[in-house]
Order: sequence, then structure tokens, then C-alpha cells
Amino acid sequence: MKFRKFIPSWFLLFGFFILGYFASEQGGALVSAITDKSYEELKVFSDVLYIVQKDYVEETDVNKLIESAIKGMLSTLDPHSSYMPPDMYQEMQVETKGKFGGLGIEITIKDGILTVVAPIEDTPAFRAGIKAGDQIIKIDGKSTKDMSIMDAVKKLRGKKGTQVTISIMREGFTQPKDLTITRDIIQIKSVKSMVLNERIGY
Repeated sequence: MKFRKFIPSWFLLFGFFILGYFASEQGGALVSAITDKSYEELKVFSDVLYIVQKDYVEETDVNKLIESAIKGMLSTLDPHSSYMPPDMYQEMQVETKGKFGGLGIEITIKDGILTVVAPIEDTPAFRAGIKAGDQIIKIDGKSTKDMSIMDAVKKLRGKKGTQVTISIMREGFTQPKDLTITRDIIQIKSVKSMVLNERIGY
């Protein structure tokens, strides 16, 4: 077990952030709504956070700890309340704009392996012959094992005209096949709909 004799700067900053927020005009309404017990519980949270960082047997990531605490708090609310970390927010902004530089594939994690859901029609991935069910083993020589969806998306996307090499494993292959694909602008098409009659639509 590791013991440290100092208070980490992030802990001080975290405390100053809370105090600063409560002292601000923006935090005024919140201050009036918070009871003494709430302050005590906030102190318990900061104490636990500090002790975990100081004494836990392995190194911890304070950002992940706080993010998990936020998610836990929001999980007690209705199903529509959730926390969106910065990378997911940026991804949502990209999708809202309707276009980005990339290959044009939908991906997921299936049985622990990065897997293609489907290529988007008339995109670099589609023209390169990528198929639904293809397993992406490597991206630019880096193994995708234990790689998150967000990390994979970041590596697959890029400026139009740049290239990325992916290693594909497919049923019937004896070994992975490397494909070097040139990125292009991918347009996210709107969902088409049609009303067949008063009761049926798709």
C-alpha cells in the first residue's frame, strides 16, 4: 500500500472549485437549497476521494473516479438523465453537423472484438469491400484489443485525403488482411420515412 504525506494539487483545486462555486452568484441559488447535511456529505465525498488517491494499492485516475461518481448520482434519477463526457459530446456535435472525414463504417464491440456493423453505401469503406461482420484487428498497426469504441472512432476518422490501414479478419480468411483506405467526407443521411396508410409507416 502506498502512503503519501502531501495533499495533491488536484484535491486542493477540487475543494477550491466547490467553495468558489458556492461563493459565486451562479451558485447562490444552490447554496440556499443545500442544507448543512449536504455540506457534510460533500465533505465525505471529498475525503473518500482523497483517501482513495492516497492509500489505494494501485494508481487511480481521479478523472475516472469523479466521472463514475457523477454517473452514479445521475443513475438514481429518471432513465433520461445521464452524464455526457467531453468526447461523447464532441461526437454528438459531429453527428449533428451531418458530415465528417472518415471511412464510412458503423462499428461496435462484439465478443470483445471491434466489429463492423455495416459499411455506409458509396463510401471509402464500402468501395474497399468492407463487409458487415468484419473484425478490425488492427488500426495503423495498433491492436484493437481492449480499445474502446471512442478510441477506435478517433483513429479511423481524419482529414479527407489522408490514409489509414486496417487489418481485417473475416470468416473464410486464414489470416488478417491489410487494407489501406483513403478517408473522404462522409455525409450522414437523414432517415427516410414513408406512410403506407393511416396505421403503417416506416
